[in-house]
Amino acid sequence: MRCVTELRILDLTKEYRGGRRAVDSFSLTLRPGVLGLLGANGAGKSSLMRILATVTRPTSGRVLWEGEDVARRPGPLRRAVGYLPQDFGVYPQLTAREFLAYLAAAKGMRRRAARARIEELLDLVNLSGAGGQRLGAMSGGMRQRVGIAQALLNDPALLIVDEPTVGLDPEERLRFGSLLSGLGADRIVVLSTHIVPDVAATADRIAVMGGGRLLHHGSPEELLRTAEGAVWELTVEAGQLALLRSRFLLGGTTRTPQGVRVRVLSGQRPAPEAQPVAPRLDDAYLLLTAPATAERVAAW
Repeated sequence: MRCVTELRILDLTKEYRGGRRAVDSFSLTLRPGVLGLLGANGAGKSSLMRILATVTRPTSGRVLWEGEDVARRPGPLRRAVGYLPQDFGVYPQLTAREFLAYLAAAKGMRRRAARARIEELLDLVNLSGAGGQRLGAMSGGMRQRVGIAQALLNDPALLIVDEPTVGLDPEERLRFGSLLSGLGADRIVVLSTHIVPDVAATADRIAVMGGGRLLHHGSPEELLRTAEGAVWELTVEAGQLALLRSRFLLGGTTRTPQGVRVRVLSGQRPAPEAQPVAPRLDDAYLLLTAPATAERVAAW
């Protein structure tokens, strides 16, 4: 059993040229389990992930791994981290085994230990029968599973995966989520994404990012509670949809024989015929991150 690990992020800020803050005074403590890091594109998730993976340095603030400042002693975290970046690149002419062997050698692993570890990981990501297949001939989902395997070569205590399911079909996304859930049993897994269902199926903790800041952190149930009493449904004619959208934040629409069934996110009943419904995680996420359009008018 792996010892309990802890990663502390303290008032972290990352600025780029022109003064743009990608990460702004971000603080969070992580322990074993799966953290779903939710945020729209541009929210600062990838910048934060690169800092945690020691690929880049913060402008200010600190990252503590097992109580030690990573800026002063990056070695322990670098040895403990596995990283699957959003722009994970592969050598298309190499087979999965060749690619993993190349990376194992780059990490300084002994050849015999690397061979055993590669076979173990190919089995873990359900690619045992495809280890001899060239990466260029694999599907996007298979290549992402090779990406997870390379991130796990050093049996990391901290696994960081940045937007791993973009472009994957629903079946591959479910398989990927199941794999990450299992890996979170005895290590810290950070899953960065803007796809709410992926987090709902995988994470035991959720952090919502917006404008580089931490907007919310808690369990999925705690995030759901932030939307209680603020989700409504009503049916309108198709011609009324544009006006409704201009006045309220909409969580989704469904065409029905009676008209368009609309999910409205608002702190007040948007129309007399609107009925309250139970919130979903994507409702709570939208309420936290979208502009406050729902309160700009008094009534529909």
